[in-house]
Amino acid sequence: MTDTAPQGPVLGTVHDLDERRAARPVHLIKPDPDPSPDPAPIEDTAAVPAPGAGVDRLPQPRVPVWVRGGRAVRVVATHDRTRTTGRFVVRHGSYVLAGGAIAARRAWEGRTLARYERMMRAAEAAGQVEQVLEWEARAAAFRSARHRRRMDLITSPVTVAKSAVVGAAATEGSLLALGVVLAIAEKDISQVIVPTMTAIDLIRWAVFLISIIWGPLMVAGPWLALASLWAIGRHRQAAPAWSLPAGQASTGGAPITPSIVVTALRDLGVAPLRGAIKEMGDAGAAMLGPIRIAGCGVEVDVTLPSGVSTDEVQKRRRKLAENLSRHEHEVFITIPQAARTVRLWIADSGALDEPIGPSPLTTDPDLAADLYTGRAPWGQDLRGDAALLSLLQRHLLITGLSNQGKTASLRALALWLALDTSVEFRIADLKGVGDWRMFDGLATVLIQGPTDDHVIQATHMLEAGVREMEKRIALLEASGATDGVTREMARTDPRFRPLVLLVDEAQVAFMCPALGDDKRPYGGVKATSRYFMAARKIHNQGRAVNVVLWQGTQDPTDQNLPKLVREGAHIRASLVLGTEEQARMALGDKAVNGGAAPHKLRQGLDKGTVVVAGDGVKLAPGQSSITIRTHFISGEQAAEIADRAKARRSGVTTPGSVEIPEQTDPLADVAAVLGDAVRMRTQEVLSGLAARNPGEYRGWTFADLKTVLEAVGAAPYKSDGQMVVARDRVTEALKIRAEAAAGEDADGAFA
Repeated sequence: MTDTAPQGPVLGTVHDLDERRAARPVHLIKPDPDPSPDPAPIEDTAAVPAPGAGVDRLPQPRVPVWVRGGRAVRVVATHDRTRTTGRFVVRHGSYVLAGGAIAARRAWEGRTLARYERMMRAAEAAGQVEQVLEWEARAAAFRSARHRRRMDLITSPVTVAKSAVVGAAATEGSLLALGVVLAIAEKDISQVIVPTMTAIDLIRWAVFLISIIWGPLMVAGPWLALASLWAIGRHRQAAPAWSLPAGQASTGGAPITPSIVVTALRDLGVAPLRGAIKEMGDAGAAMLGPIRIAGCGVEVDVTLPSGVSTDEVQKRRRKLAENLSRHEHEVFITIPQAARTVRLWIADSGALDEPIGPSPLTTDPDLAADLYTGRAPWGQDLRGDAALLSLLQRHLLITGLSNQGKTASLRALALWLALDTSVEFRIADLKGVGDWRMFDGLATVLIQGPTDDHVIQATHMLEAGVREMEKRIALLEASGATDGVTREMARTDPRFRPLVLLVDEAQVAFMCPALGDDKRPYGGVKATSRYFMAARKIHNQGRAVNVVLWQGTQDPTDQNLPKLVREGAHIRASLVLGTEEQARMALGDKAVNGGAAPHKLRQGLDKGTVVVAGDGVKLAPGQSSITIRTHFISGEQAAEIADRAKARRSGVTTPGSVEIPEQTDPLADVAAVLGDAVRMRTQEVLSGLAARNPGEYRGWTFADLKTVLEAVGAAPYKSDGQMVVARDRVTEALKIRAEAAAGEDADGAFA
């Protein structure tokens, strides 16, 4: 009976495999002549195929000796112990070499005028003329003393020889006199030479001791010299950074010292600065003012040498921070009042990542507010001091990227001010997610939502604020008050109580495309924009009668935050932004040129940190901005604070919308002012409009009138050298608009 062949490729029978094994020679390794018990020959594994293999395995090629040696050398060279040893040798060798260089430089400076010349150059670079003259006088005194010493060396050999002869004769005479005294006392003539022989014996013993010590001293002397040089180099840490131990290779978290600051400035990459510091040598610290503890860091003023501008240092903030072993956000550079000076604030490592503590609004239930005499506790500055903000008659703008704490920061100010019962709030939250819901019952107007209808309501809220402002101006003028709206007037006369118009997410209003019945857009940045014009009017005159506008907006651009609106705010604050251009839009060129850098804040990590410019916060002399870490007040805490504010007030009804007044028609009003006149000067038209409707047209300019008339094809033109408005053009525009409206009504009826 035959066996069934296995599945798969046929490799041959067992008999065939045995024949192939017998035909192939097998190499054996001979055992030792005197083997241990049970010796077993070891076959060449390359000669015996693996079980089940169908082909012979080829013998492995032998690796050359030089290849195996190279691999071994590489393993040894890359071993951690080898690297540690190499770093140790390089480090301590560098200490000795650098110590020798330092000692040689010290010796050279001690014998020459190098030190005085370096100090004179440093003082000259710093513009200190008196110091230059003082060091020049010291150099002249040193030069004179050195000349005297050198002249003394010429005559010193003769003087020394004479002194030696005289001294030896005097000594010998003294010894002989002493010997004579001893001889008389002892009545022995041999005592005369005893003192002399004793002196000779002392000299012989001294020479003997020196001969014993001299050999070891000559052997140990070089090693002692090397040890002293090593100590000098080690004290200065004069070794490559990569060779230092892990604990010394980085100075992260180490105290800031003058030498660290000077070294960081030297390695900043500014050639004139590096050259000036190199000439100053160790005197580079003369550029530094005192290093002062400032909150969770230190502060130091640096007077830059001639030829180095403050802008060159500001542009290298990241490199300076890394040279100081800090992160970029831990170093702030501002420009103080002194010329050619930068002020460095250097945080302790990791200190800015620690929370600053709760707001006083949440910890003190009895806290009260007074708009006229108090300041809002907003947070802490970088020095660790409380950052207090004065809000009296100041328009406010806060901006930043989305989800960085803008609403929470703005709401914290409003919650403090709500504790002053004389203040009225009208709020439009164009985000509409409940961030301002706690002001229901506090605000007389509360609009919440992001739609065009909510923008229209917010616009009407601002326009109502404009009418209130106009009415107050007339009342203030009639009252004869000479100091504006005083605190007494604001608290006793409800017609002058402080009014805060607050719009959060104002960019939604500027970007709204909705049109009114008069075809004027609610959004936009032109003179026809109703929201834009209302904001401008409040910025122009509102603060004088206690009507202020607070706005919060995202990601500022010229489209969603017009220049005239952002520059109308007295207090401008910015959270983290993406670019320097946005920072300039938010805070202004002066603040950014002075060191304000919201675009350097860390998105997501520096939430609630704002850079503030304006006159509402206390600034150091010469500074144009301040960085504040604001207190965070959660929604639940905000509701509790709002409840305390409501308990102090009488019942306030908060409607969900504002009353929309009858809309004006500028084109019809212009036609009414023109009357029967064929044409009229633009100034007369503006005066007629202001007399017809002061609340609407008092703040109008020629540009406003031109924009409205140009839009309908009735633009003013020049006649006899003066700009005039033609009645026939205005009449034609009214006719065309009426026909267009009739056509739209007909189309609607047909549909």
